[in-house]
Amino acid sequence: MSKEELESIKNHLSKPPGVLGKEEYFNSAVIMPLVMNNDELCFLFEKRAEHIRQGGEICFPGGEFDLDQDSDPVETAVRETIEEIGIEKSKINVLGRFDTFVGPTGVTVDPVVALLDIDNLASLNIDHNEVEKVFLVPVSFFFKNEPKIFHIRVEAKPYYINEKGEMVVLLPVKKLNLPERYLKPWIEKNQPVYVYETDDGVVWGITAVLIKSFVKKFGDVLF
Repeated sequence: MSKEELESIKNHLSKPPGVLGKEEYFNSAVIMPLVMNNDELCFLFEKRAEHIRQGGEICFPGGEFDLDQDSDPVETAVRETIEEIGIEKSKINVLGRFDTFVGPTGVTVDPVVALLDIDNLASLNIDHNEVEKVFLVPVSFFFKNEPKIFHIRVEAKPYYINEKGEMVVLLPVKKLNLPERYLKPWIEKNQPVYVYETDDGVVWGITAVLIKSFVKKFGDVLF
């Protein structure tokens, strides 16, 4: 290998490393919105409108990465936040990217931490087609209250049973002459589900994972 080829490989390596195979996932980005309210740092949350996907759930503003519109996850998160809660772009102060979350169900989430300049939530022009309401919870709440931990069962298997009760083979183990152990589920594990109970509702799932990670990373800095 020549020196030039070696340098070319080095230059094409991501700095920092990315997520291998990310294009195979449903890629999304959210803003973890920080708001100062009465001299207290708060997270801003949305409650999703009932009629949309995952309706009624509490989350951060965000959505799917759009290759035609967005050059990176920051643009996705900012664009979706503007669309959902009606804030002006000039009032979104992006502080930086947080660690990428890779979920067991084939989704990635790139969180972006930002400070929003909001004097009053009533001043927001919320898109009620997507968002039922927004509310604030002091960041200190999540430092003082550990999440409850539940679990879901995650399996890797080469088939599924459709609504007609028929087996649909996704990975033809015998045809490919793979070891017989892959005819049955070969990964079966309990995946933790974190739950925070607030006065405005339950914060759980990926949103709770992001908060828990934020608490772990910035606890010594903020409190």
